[in-house]
Amino acid sequence: QVQLVESGGGLVQPGGSLRLSCAASGRSFRFYGMGWYRQAPGKQRELVAAITSGGGSDYADSVKGRFTISRDIAWRTVYLQMNSLKSEDTGVYYCNTDGNWGQGTQVTVSS
Repeated sequence: QVQLVESGGGLVQPGGSLRLSCAASGRSFRFYGMGWYRQAPGKQRELVAAITSGGGSDYADSVKGRFTISRDIAWRTVYLQMNSLKSEDTGVYYCNTDGNWGQGTQVTVSS
C-alpha cells in the first residue's frame, strides 16, 4: 500500500505559478507511474499530467506548454510545475498511483 500526500496549492493570480508536490510513502511509484488529476467544482475529475514507469510524460491538451511534471530520483515525490495559470485551472488537484489517491490540494486562480 502506498500513501500519497499532496501539497503546494494556494491562491494565485492569473498568469502566476505554483508548484505542487506529491509525496509517496510505503513504496515508490516506480512500477506504476503517477498521475496528477484535478476536479473543478461541478465537474468530473480529469487527468492533467502523468509520468510513466518508463519516465515519459503526457499532458492534457489544456495544460500543454504551461505545466511540467517531474519526479525525484527515488521515485518517491512527483512535482507539477504550473505556469501561466488561468482561472479554468482552479480545482482540487490529486495525485494517483496504482489506484491510490491523496487527499488533494486546492488551487484557486483568481484576481
